[in-house]
Amino acid sequence: MRKKITMRDMSDGRVMVFAPAPQLTVTIEQHHDEPELHVHPGGQGIWQTRMITVLGAQVTLCTAAGGEVGRVLAPLLGELPGVTLRLVRREHGSGWYVHDRRGGSRQEIAERPGSPLSRHELDELYNLTLAEGLRAGIAILSGPAHPSVIKPEVYGRLAADLRSNGCQVIADLCSRHLAAVLEAGISVLKISHEELIADGMAPDGSTGALTKALVQLHEAGAETVLVSRADMGALALFNQEIYTVALPRLTAAEHRGAGDSMTAGVAATLANGGPMDEAVRTGAAAGALNVTRHGLGTGHVDAVRVLTERVRLTPIGKES
Repeated sequence: MRKKITMRDMSDGRVMVFAPAPQLTVTIEQHHDEPELHVHPGGQGIWQTRMITVLGAQVTLCTAAGGEVGRVLAPLLGELPGVTLRLVRREHGSGWYVHDRRGGSRQEIAERPGSPLSRHELDELYNLTLAEGLRAGIAILSGPAHPSVIKPEVYGRLAADLRSNGCQVIADLCSRHLAAVLEAGISVLKISHEELIADGMAPDGSTGALTKALVQLHEAGAETVLVSRADMGALALFNQEIYTVALPRLTAAEHRGAGDSMTAGVAATLANGGPMDEAVRTGAAAGALNVTRHGLGTGHVDAVRVLTERVRLTPIGKES
């Protein structure tokens, strides 16, 4: 009988994370009577990478950086623990943002998503991403800070080439970038209810409306679909059944980043041979824990383990 692999067994799994346009993040915090400056690499793929390594899996990060910002960003990317960095050097500038948290809430001072990648930069990044994705066997396609940085068809080609060669593809995308990968077919889609409403796929955040959207996304090309709903818990469609995902109630310090941690929890579990129900519960626990911390894509593996045991999956109906 095959032994069920749990998060406690995680040690050797690897995930390729495609993060084409990371950002340099500068945040001003207040520590007692003194301001503190925090400088980190950021963006969706970077936050996912952090949580995947927290959960015991290894990451190959395929990314690009350039310009004056890139000269600061590249060394920070190289210092991410548990990460094999595959970096394409860009001619033009990487994205950045400056946020002020001294008042207790996050205030945006200024932000730039970065310049669009050139054709030659895209070719190089595409080739190394394809190779590393096939080597890892599981790939996350994360989105840019702004859709103008990289065209949707790049994601569609990547999803198609990875899938046709046996790689499991996990996408955390919306709008035109999502449409491109759905056409190719993906293993797992994570999307928020706000994104579904903004894309016109759901009229509101009701369970009925979101359930219909889950089915539509599944029929469009996503084998498993996860919809995060902030503090209302998530919805999940996998193995031909739809579930509500009940999360432990925790006090939020930072709402941003929960969805990225959910994606990371799913990927880390699958990378180590865990079944989809455990992947969904682990992702939900990682997302719930992330909101208790100011750092995005952060948490402690023991806390995720405990919370995972408290996540409940309840079927709410069969797929029609």
